[in-house]
Amino acid sequence: MNLQQIATALGLENLTHELSAEEAGNMDRAHASDLLSDVLANAPAGGLLITIQVHMNVVAVAVHAGLKAVIFASGMKPPEDVRAKAVAEKVSLFTTGESTFDVAGKLYEMGLRGK
Repeated sequence: MNLQQIATALGLENLTHELSAEEAGNMDRAHASDLLSDVLANAPAGGLLITIQVHMNVVAVAVHAGLKAVIFASGMKPPEDVRAKAVAEKVSLFTTGESTFDVAGKLYEMGLRGK
């Protein structure tokens, strides 16, 4: 399943329209965590992250961990400088009003798994 299909199926709001979600390729892995050291240790490269953290370190960790996208749960949205950094680093950002738990469950139902 590609990132655009995931975004459409979950009704995600795309915060980085400058990036093509279709070019991100297929995804079959995800990680949910608000502890960035956990993300560095356990997030699957090429996958996506679900978090409520919206500061600049999220983008830095996503890049270092090799993640393709971040979904901000519970209606969280990063400030513009974080969004701009994500575009520059080619990390797609999305937001949803749903909880981390619900987003993770839906991704699992769609066939995505953890590490």
